[in-house]
Amino acid sequence: MKSWLHRHLLFVCIVLLPTLGAAIYFGFVASAVFTSESHFLVRSPQKPVSTGLVGQLLQTSGVSRAQDDTYSVRDYILSRDALKELEDKLDIQHSFSSRGIDPFNRFPGVFGLGSSFEHFYEYYGKHVSVEYDPVSSITVLKVSAYSAEEAFKINSLLMDMSERLVNTLNDRSRQDLISFADSEVNLASEKAKAASLALFSYRANHSVFEPDKQAALQLEGVAKIQQELVSTEAELAQLKKLSPDNPQIRSLNTRAEALREAITTQASKVTGAQGSFSARAPDFERLALDVEFADKQLGVALAALESARSEASQKQLYLERLVQPNLPDTAMSPKRVRSTFTVFLISLITWGVATLLVASIREHAD
Repeated sequence: MKSWLHRHLLFVCIVLLPTLGAAIYFGFVASAVFTSESHFLVRSPQKPVSTGLVGQLLQTSGVSRAQDDTYSVRDYILSRDALKELEDKLDIQHSFSSRGIDPFNRFPGVFGLGSSFEHFYEYYGKHVSVEYDPVSSITVLKVSAYSAEEAFKINSLLMDMSERLVNTLNDRSRQDLISFADSEVNLASEKAKAASLALFSYRANHSVFEPDKQAALQLEGVAKIQQELVSTEAELAQLKKLSPDNPQIRSLNTRAEALREAITTQASKVTGAQGSFSARAPDFERLALDVEFADKQLGVALAALESARSEASQKQLYLERLVQPNLPDTAMSPKRVRSTFTVFLISLITWGVATLLVASIREHAD
Protein backbone atom coordinates (compact mmCIF):
# COMPACT_ATOMS: atom_id res chain seq x y z
CA MET A 1 0.00 0.00 0.00
CA LYS A 2 2.82 2.36 0.89
CA SER A 3 4.65 1.54 -2.31
CA TRP A 4 1.48 2.18 -4.32
CA LEU A 5 0.98 5.51 -2.59
CA HIS A 6 4.60 6.40 -3.22
CA ARG A 7 4.29 5.55 -6.90
CA HIS A 8 0.94 7.31 -7.30
CA LEU A 9 1.46 10.16 -4.85
CA LEU A 10 0.92 12.76 -7.56
CA PHE A 11 -2.40 11.16 -8.58
CA VAL A 12 -3.55 10.94 -4.98
CA CYS A 13 -2.68 14.56 -4.18
CA ILE A 14 -4.01 16.10 -7.38
CA VAL A 15 -7.00 13.88 -8.17
CA LEU A 16 -8.19 11.69 -5.32
CA LEU A 17 -7.92 14.12 -2.41
CA PRO A 18 -9.60 17.12 -4.18
CA THR A 19 -12.35 14.83 -5.51
CA LEU A 20 -12.91 13.32 -2.08
CA GLY A 21 -13.00 16.80 -0.52
CA ALA A 22 -15.48 18.00 -3.15
CA ALA A 23 -17.67 14.92 -2.58
CA ILE A 24 -17.71 15.51 1.16
CA TYR A 25 -18.36 19.27 0.80
CA PHE A 26 -21.06 19.12 -1.87
CA GLY A 27 -22.61 15.96 -0.45
CA PHE A 28 -22.75 16.79 3.25
CA VAL A 29 -21.61 20.38 3.96
CA ALA A 30 -22.78 22.75 1.19
CA SER A 31 -26.09 24.43 2.00
CA ALA A 32 -29.00 24.18 -0.41
CA VAL A 33 -29.60 27.39 -2.34
CA PHE A 34 -33.18 28.34 -3.26
CA THR A 35 -33.84 30.81 -6.09
CA SER A 36 -36.98 32.93 -6.41
CA GLU A 37 -37.56 34.39 -9.86
CA SER A 38 -39.86 37.11 -11.16
CA HIS A 39 -40.29 38.88 -14.50
CA PHE A 40 -41.37 42.46 -15.04
CA LEU A 41 -41.61 45.08 -17.75
CA VAL A 42 -41.20 48.85 -17.47
CA ARG A 43 -43.15 50.61 -20.19
CA SER A 44 -44.21 54.07 -21.27
CA PRO A 45 -46.97 55.00 -23.76
CA GLN A 46 -44.74 57.61 -25.42
CA LYS A 47 -41.52 55.99 -26.57
CA PRO A 48 -41.50 53.87 -29.74
CA VAL A 49 -41.32 50.12 -29.46
CA SER A 50 -38.43 48.33 -31.15
CA THR A 51 -38.71 45.17 -33.16
CA GLY A 52 -39.38 41.76 -31.72
CA LEU A 53 -42.46 39.70 -30.97
CA VAL A 54 -43.14 41.22 -27.55
CA GLY A 55 -42.35 44.70 -28.89
CA GLN A 56 -44.84 44.29 -31.73
CA LEU A 57 -47.50 43.06 -29.33
CA LEU A 58 -46.92 46.07 -27.10
CA GLN A 59 -47.02 48.43 -30.06
CA THR A 60 -50.39 47.08 -31.18
CA SER A 61 -51.73 47.63 -27.68
CA GLY A 62 -50.70 51.29 -27.72
CA VAL A 63 -47.89 51.12 -25.21
CA SER A 64 -44.12 51.04 -25.48
CA ARG A 65 -41.07 50.30 -23.47
CA ALA A 66 -38.98 52.62 -21.37
CA GLN A 67 -35.51 51.10 -21.66
CA ASP A 68 -33.71 53.91 -19.83
CA ASP A 69 -36.11 53.65 -16.92
CA THR A 70 -35.65 49.89 -16.81
CA TYR A 71 -31.95 50.46 -16.21
CA SER A 72 -32.90 52.90 -13.45
CA VAL A 73 -34.97 50.21 -11.75
CA ARG A 74 -32.15 47.71 -12.21
CA ASP A 75 -29.59 50.05 -10.64
CA TYR A 76 -31.91 50.72 -7.73
CA ILE A 77 -32.45 47.01 -7.02
CA LEU A 78 -28.68 46.52 -6.89
CA SER A 79 -28.06 49.69 -4.88
CA ARG A 80 -27.10 50.25 -1.27
CA ASP A 81 -30.41 52.05 -0.69
CA ALA A 82 -32.34 48.92 -1.64
CA LEU A 83 -30.12 46.83 0.62
CA LYS A 84 -30.69 49.22 3.54
CA GLU A 85 -34.46 48.95 3.15
CA LEU A 86 -34.26 45.17 2.92
CA GLU A 87 -32.15 45.16 6.07
CA ASP A 88 -34.59 47.43 7.90
CA LYS A 89 -37.68 45.39 6.96
CA LEU A 90 -36.39 41.81 6.75
CA ASP A 91 -33.07 41.84 8.68
CA ILE A 92 -31.51 39.81 5.87
CA GLN A 93 -27.99 40.11 7.30
CA HIS A 94 -29.09 38.03 10.27
CA SER A 95 -30.65 35.49 7.92
CA PHE A 96 -27.52 35.17 5.80
CA SER A 97 -25.40 34.87 8.95
CA SER A 98 -27.37 31.89 10.28
CA ARG A 99 -25.37 28.97 11.64
CA GLY A 100 -27.49 26.71 9.47
CA ILE A 101 -25.60 27.96 6.40
CA ASP A 102 -22.29 26.30 5.63
CA PRO A 103 -19.20 28.32 6.60
CA PHE A 104 -18.17 28.94 3.00
CA ASN A 105 -21.50 30.55 2.05
CA ARG A 106 -22.67 32.29 5.21
CA PHE A 107 -21.85 35.93 5.94
CA PRO A 108 -19.16 37.00 6.76
CA GLY A 109 -17.77 33.55 5.86
CA VAL A 110 -15.21 31.13 7.18
CA PHE A 111 -12.37 33.53 6.49
CA GLY A 112 -14.06 36.41 8.31
CA LEU A 113 -13.24 39.04 5.69
CA GLY A 114 -15.38 41.63 7.46
CA SER A 115 -18.90 42.24 8.71
CA SER A 116 -19.28 45.89 7.69
CA PHE A 117 -22.12 47.15 5.52
CA GLU A 118 -19.82 47.45 2.52
CA HIS A 119 -18.78 43.81 2.86
CA PHE A 120 -22.40 42.78 3.16
CA TYR A 121 -23.20 44.87 0.07
CA GLU A 122 -20.66 42.84 -1.91
CA TYR A 123 -22.22 39.66 -0.50
CA TYR A 124 -25.70 40.93 -1.47
CA GLY A 125 -24.59 41.50 -5.08
CA LYS A 126 -23.73 37.82 -5.37
CA HIS A 127 -27.22 36.72 -4.37
CA VAL A 128 -29.36 39.15 -6.39
CA SER A 129 -29.22 39.42 -10.17
CA VAL A 130 -31.20 41.57 -12.61
CA GLU A 131 -31.04 40.52 -16.26
CA TYR A 132 -32.52 42.75 -18.96
CA ASP A 133 -33.38 41.45 -22.43
CA PRO A 134 -33.18 44.37 -24.91
CA VAL A 135 -35.14 42.41 -27.54
CA SER A 136 -38.22 41.60 -25.48
CA SER A 137 -37.69 44.37 -22.89
CA ILE A 138 -38.41 41.86 -20.15
CA THR A 139 -36.33 42.03 -16.97
CA VAL A 140 -35.72 38.91 -14.91
CA LEU A 141 -35.07 39.32 -11.19
CA LYS A 142 -33.46 36.36 -9.41
CA VAL A 143 -32.88 36.19 -5.66
CA SER A 144 -30.87 33.36 -4.10
CA ALA A 145 -31.13 32.50 -0.42
CA TYR A 146 -30.70 29.51 1.84
CA SER A 147 -34.40 29.07 2.50
CA ALA A 148 -37.31 29.19 0.08
CA GLU A 149 -39.27 31.63 2.25
CA GLU A 150 -36.34 34.05 2.53
CA ALA A 151 -35.78 34.11 -1.24
CA PHE A 152 -39.51 34.67 -1.82
CA LYS A 153 -39.73 37.50 0.73
CA ILE A 154 -36.69 39.33 -0.65
CA ASN A 155 -37.92 39.02 -4.24
CA SER A 156 -41.43 40.21 -3.34
CA LEU A 157 -40.13 43.19 -1.39
CA LEU A 158 -37.76 44.16 -4.21
CA MET A 159 -40.68 44.13 -6.63
CA ASP A 160 -42.73 46.34 -4.31
CA MET A 161 -39.80 48.72 -3.95
CA SER A 162 -39.36 48.84 -7.73
CA GLU A 163 -43.02 49.73 -8.23
CA ARG A 164 -42.69 52.46 -5.63
CA LEU A 165 -39.61 53.81 -7.43
CA VAL A 166 -41.52 53.96 -10.72
CA ASN A 167 -44.39 55.80 -9.00
CA THR A 168 -41.89 58.24 -7.49
CA LEU A 169 -40.38 58.88 -10.92
CA ASN A 170 -43.91 59.51 -12.24
CA ASP A 171 -44.69 61.99 -9.47
CA ARG A 172 -41.44 63.89 -9.99
CA SER A 173 -41.92 64.04 -13.74
CA ARG A 174 -45.51 65.21 -13.33
CA GLN A 175 -44.53 67.88 -10.82
CA ASP A 176 -41.70 69.14 -13.03
CA LEU A 177 -43.98 69.39 -16.06
CA ILE A 178 -47.06 70.83 -14.38
CA SER A 179 -45.69 73.04 -11.59
CA PHE A 180 -44.36 75.74 -13.93
CA ALA A 181 -47.50 75.73 -16.09
CA ASP A 182 -49.65 75.87 -12.98
CA SER A 183 -47.71 78.86 -11.63
CA GLU A 184 -48.19 80.62 -14.97
CA VAL A 185 -51.94 80.01 -14.75
CA ASN A 186 -52.05 81.45 -11.24
CA LEU A 187 -50.09 84.52 -12.34
CA ALA A 188 -52.28 85.05 -15.41
CA SER A 189 -55.41 84.58 -13.30
CA GLU A 190 -54.26 87.22 -10.83
CA LYS A 191 -53.54 89.64 -13.69
CA ALA A 192 -56.97 88.99 -15.21
CA LYS A 193 -58.66 89.60 -11.87
CA ALA A 194 -56.70 92.81 -11.32
CA ALA A 195 -57.53 94.09 -14.82
CA SER A 196 -61.23 93.31 -14.42
CA LEU A 197 -61.32 94.97 -11.01
CA ALA A 198 -59.60 98.09 -12.37
CA LEU A 199 -62.13 98.36 -15.20
CA PHE A 200 -65.04 97.84 -12.79
CA SER A 201 -63.72 100.53 -10.46
CA TYR A 202 -63.28 102.96 -13.36
CA ARG A 203 -66.83 102.37 -14.52
CA ALA A 204 -68.20 102.89 -11.00
CA ASN A 205 -66.15 106.04 -10.30
CA HIS A 206 -66.71 107.72 -13.68
CA SER A 207 -70.29 106.64 -14.36
CA VAL A 208 -69.35 105.14 -17.68
CA PHE A 209 -69.96 101.68 -19.06
CA GLU A 210 -69.28 101.80 -22.79
CA PRO A 211 -68.11 105.30 -23.88
CA ASP A 212 -68.62 104.70 -27.60
CA LYS A 213 -72.13 103.38 -27.22
CA GLN A 214 -73.04 105.98 -24.64
CA ALA A 215 -71.65 108.74 -26.87
CA ALA A 216 -73.65 107.42 -29.82
CA LEU A 217 -76.84 107.49 -27.77
CA GLN A 218 -76.01 111.01 -26.58
CA LEU A 219 -75.44 112.18 -30.16
CA GLU A 220 -78.76 110.68 -31.21
CA GLY A 221 -80.39 112.85 -28.55
CA VAL A 222 -78.51 115.91 -29.82
CA ALA A 223 -79.65 115.17 -33.36
CA LYS A 224 -83.26 115.05 -32.23
CA ILE A 225 -82.89 118.39 -30.45
CA GLN A 226 -81.29 119.88 -33.56
CA GLN A 227 -84.21 118.71 -35.64
CA GLU A 228 -86.57 120.34 -33.19
CA LEU A 229 -84.47 123.53 -33.31
CA VAL A 230 -84.58 123.61 -37.09
CA SER A 231 -88.33 123.19 -36.98
CA THR A 232 -88.66 125.95 -34.38
CA GLU A 233 -86.43 128.35 -36.35
CA ALA A 234 -88.37 127.67 -39.53
CA GLU A 235 -91.64 128.40 -37.79
CA LEU A 236 -90.13 131.55 -36.24
CA ALA A 237 -88.90 132.80 -39.60
CA GLN A 238 -92.26 132.20 -41.17
CA LEU A 239 -94.06 134.16 -38.42
CA LYS A 240 -91.63 137.03 -38.68
CA LYS A 241 -92.23 137.18 -42.40
CA LEU A 242 -95.98 136.89 -42.30
CA SER A 243 -96.80 138.57 -38.99
CA PRO A 244 -93.89 140.46 -37.46
CA ASP A 245 -96.01 141.55 -34.50
CA ASN A 246 -97.28 138.08 -33.64
CA PRO A 247 -96.96 137.46 -29.84
CA GLN A 248 -95.79 133.88 -30.52
CA ILE A 249 -92.50 135.17 -31.90
CA ARG A 250 -91.20 135.88 -28.41
CA SER A 251 -92.06 132.43 -27.12
CA LEU A 252 -90.50 130.83 -30.19
CA ASN A 253 -87.31 132.83 -29.66
CA THR A 254 -87.19 131.64 -26.06
CA ARG A 255 -87.75 128.07 -27.13
CA ALA A 256 -85.07 128.26 -29.84
CA GLU A 257 -82.58 129.67 -27.34
CA ALA A 258 -83.36 126.89 -24.88
CA LEU A 259 -82.85 124.31 -27.61
CA ARG A 260 -79.46 125.82 -28.54
CA GLU A 261 -78.35 125.66 -24.91
CA ALA A 262 -79.54 122.05 -24.67
CA ILE A 263 -77.58 121.18 -27.80
CA THR A 264 -74.46 122.82 -26.41
CA THR A 265 -74.86 121.05 -23.05
CA GLN A 266 -75.50 117.62 -24.54
CA ALA A 267 -72.72 117.98 -27.13
CA SER A 268 -70.24 118.95 -24.41
CA LYS A 269 -70.93 115.64 -22.70
CA VAL A 270 -69.60 113.90 -25.80
CA THR A 271 -66.79 116.15 -26.99
CA GLY A 272 -65.96 118.35 -24.00
CA ALA A 273 -62.41 118.77 -22.76
CA GLN A 274 -63.11 117.37 -19.30
CA GLY A 275 -65.61 114.78 -18.14
CA SER A 276 -66.91 114.01 -21.60
CA PHE A 277 -67.10 110.56 -23.13
CA SER A 278 -64.33 111.50 -25.52
CA ALA A 279 -62.07 112.49 -22.62
CA ARG A 280 -62.85 109.30 -20.70
CA ALA A 281 -62.58 107.00 -23.72
CA PRO A 282 -58.74 106.64 -23.78
CA ASP A 283 -58.50 105.50 -20.16
CA PHE A 284 -61.48 103.21 -20.62
CA GLU A 285 -60.04 101.70 -23.80
CA ARG A 286 -56.69 101.15 -22.09
CA LEU A 287 -58.35 99.33 -19.21
CA ALA A 288 -60.51 97.33 -21.63
CA LEU A 289 -57.42 96.31 -23.60
CA ASP A 290 -55.74 95.28 -20.36
CA VAL A 291 -58.72 93.06 -19.57
CA GLU A 292 -58.71 91.56 -23.06
CA PHE A 293 -54.96 90.92 -23.02
CA ALA A 294 -55.11 89.41 -19.54
CA ASP A 295 -57.97 87.12 -20.60
CA LYS A 296 -56.02 85.96 -23.65
CA GLN A 297 -52.91 85.42 -21.53
CA LEU A 298 -54.99 83.36 -19.10
CA GLY A 299 -56.36 81.31 -21.99
CA VAL A 300 -52.83 80.61 -23.26
CA ALA A 301 -51.69 79.63 -19.76
CA LEU A 302 -54.65 77.28 -19.34
CA ALA A 303 -53.91 75.69 -22.72
CA ALA A 304 -50.27 75.26 -21.70
CA LEU A 305 -51.35 73.66 -18.42
CA GLU A 306 -53.64 71.23 -20.25
CA SER A 307 -50.81 70.43 -22.66
CA ALA A 308 -48.45 69.81 -19.74
CA ARG A 309 -50.96 67.48 -18.12
CA SER A 310 -51.38 65.60 -21.39
CA GLU A 311 -47.63 65.33 -21.82
CA ALA A 312 -47.25 64.17 -18.22
CA SER A 313 -49.82 61.43 -18.79
CA GLN A 314 -47.93 60.31 -21.88
CA LYS A 315 -44.72 60.10 -19.88
CA GLN A 316 -46.21 57.93 -17.17
CA LEU A 317 -44.23 54.77 -16.46
CA TYR A 318 -45.77 51.43 -15.67
CA LEU A 319 -44.14 48.42 -14.05
CA GLU A 320 -46.00 45.36 -15.21
CA ARG A 321 -45.42 42.12 -13.32
CA LEU A 322 -45.35 39.47 -16.00
CA VAL A 323 -44.31 36.68 -13.62
CA GLN A 324 -44.92 36.98 -9.89
CA PRO A 325 -42.14 35.98 -7.45
CA ASN A 326 -42.29 32.23 -6.94
CA LEU A 327 -41.86 30.24 -3.76
CA PRO A 328 -39.33 27.56 -4.76
CA ASP A 329 -40.18 24.05 -3.59
CA THR A 330 -36.70 22.62 -4.21
CA ALA A 331 -33.13 23.87 -4.23
CA MET A 332 -31.65 24.41 -7.66
CA SER A 333 -28.05 24.56 -6.42
CA PRO A 334 -25.53 23.39 -5.66
CA LYS A 335 -25.45 20.71 -8.35
CA ARG A 336 -23.82 18.22 -6.05
CA VAL A 337 -23.01 15.39 -8.48
CA ARG A 338 -22.13 17.75 -11.31
CA SER A 339 -19.89 19.87 -9.10
CA THR A 340 -18.10 16.80 -7.75
CA PHE A 341 -17.59 15.44 -11.25
CA THR A 342 -16.35 18.84 -12.42
CA VAL A 343 -13.74 18.88 -9.65
CA PHE A 344 -12.70 15.33 -10.60
CA LEU A 345 -12.40 16.25 -14.29
CA ILE A 346 -10.36 19.39 -13.60
CA SER A 347 -8.15 17.45 -11.17
CA LEU A 348 -7.64 14.74 -13.75
CA ILE A 349 -6.60 17.25 -16.40
CA THR A 350 -4.28 18.94 -13.92
CA TRP A 351 -2.78 15.56 -13.00
CA GLY A 352 -2.20 14.79 -16.68
CA VAL A 353 -0.40 18.08 -17.22
CA ALA A 354 1.63 17.62 -14.05
CA THR A 355 2.61 14.10 -15.11
CA LEU A 356 3.86 15.37 -18.45
CA LEU A 357 5.85 18.11 -16.75
CA VAL A 358 7.47 15.65 -14.30
CA ALA A 359 8.32 13.24 -17.14
CA SER A 360 9.83 16.09 -19.14
CA ILE A 361 11.92 17.25 -16.18
CA ARG A 362 13.17 13.72 -15.57
CA GLU A 363 14.04 13.29 -19.24
CA HIS A 364 16.09 16.49 -19.22
CA ALA A 365 17.76 15.42 -15.97
CA ASP A 366 18.83 12.07 -17.51
